Amino acid sequence: MPFQIIRNDITRVEADAIVNTVNPYVQIGRGVELAIYNAAGKEKLFAERKKLGILLPGDVGITPAFQLNAKYIIHVSGPFWQDGKYNEEDILKQCYYRALELAVKNNCRSIAFPLLSTGTYKFPKELGISIAIEVFTNFLENHEIEILLVVFGKDAVSISGNLVKKLIEFIDDDYVAAANATEYLPVDEDYNAYEDDYYDDYVASASAKDYDTVEYADEELYEEGFSDRDYEKYISDKSKGRYKIEEPKYEYNTDIGVSNIFYLPRLKEPESLENALKKIYTDSFEKHLQQLINKKGLKNSEVYATANISKQYFSKLLKGKVKPSKEKMLALAVGLRLNIDETIDFLRIAGYALSPISQTDKVVEYFIKNEDYNVIKIDIVLFDFGLEPLSS
Repeated sequence: MPFQIIRNDITRVEADAIVNTVNPYVQIGRGVELAIYNAAGKEKLFAERKKLGILLPGDVGITPAFQLNAKYIIHVSGPFWQDGKYNEEDILKQCYYRALELAVKNNCRSIAFPLLSTGTYKFPKELGISIAIEVFTNFLENHEIEILLVVFGKDAVSISGNLVKKLIEFIDDDYVAAANATEYLPVDEDYNAYEDDYYDDYVASASAKDYDTVEYADEELYEEGFSDRDYEKYISDKSKGRYKIEEPKYEYNTDIGVSNIFYLPRLKEPESLENALKKIYTDSFEKHLQQLINKKGLKNSEVYATANISKQYFSKLLKGKVKPSKEKMLALAVGLRLNIDETIDFLRIAGYALSPISQTDKVVEYFIKNEDYNVIKIDIVLFDFGLEPLSS
């Protein structure tokens, strides 16, 4: 996959290029930079670093990687955060872009980044990750390279900042809303205590000749000619999904001024197999995928870059050579910029569904409902939650 976030020591990562945040001047700094020098071989690497000379913020340079599991080290001079008043954001974008361009120029197929400037240089972590996501997404639309974002130790905790808090609130609110929907029935806005005084007396005196079915206060269903045995069978069949009950029918009785609620059980035979089969989507998945791309007015590169899917895998999907997993389907739904209803239909075509108890599904649902279509960002949030990314 084009982008991955991993928890590791960057000096142990295998990639064609390893990115090192350097001191602008020719001297060895602290933190990740010192660790890279020690792992690569301090003397040899420092000798090559001297050849690069001063690297002003936004500049990059390249040296051999020596003892690292890489071909090259790309040295990046990142911005020091000064309240955002000195073009720090633009400089950081420049760092990411120039490092990626230098890697491609040297035929690198993979590159590993730390989160630039968010340590010693005090760049706000949430803003830093937002910039990285923007650059990676845009770059992957036009280039084929694997990008690894490497976090280590405490840096791996909540790198997506306030977004995780918003997601937790969304999941909690969604759970409460679902619970309320099942626990409480809709209430007539005109209903009040005065009407309630008449209700018990009225339903007790209602005659079967006037109404098919009356809902009593104890919520049992009765119908003229509907025996206890019939009723028990109806409840049993209903629990097995063999019959459906129609929605409540509301009528207003002008004599006593209350709304009467009549449940009219219309026992329906199960849908025939023939009719059920007719509802199944018969077009191939690849044909439907191409139709959605055309309908949304998107380019293929926009879809697979936003979905964080490789160009090769996407090509196989369009040719019907691979069956996508649920994770890939969710990624594609994001890449296609589908709304939540379209996403549900899209998943159904491949035999999947959103699960109300899946945290991964809830995270994706949050992004879709907020029209925030970026799988790289989703993967980072999933990482913060300790969940497997869609791109795994």
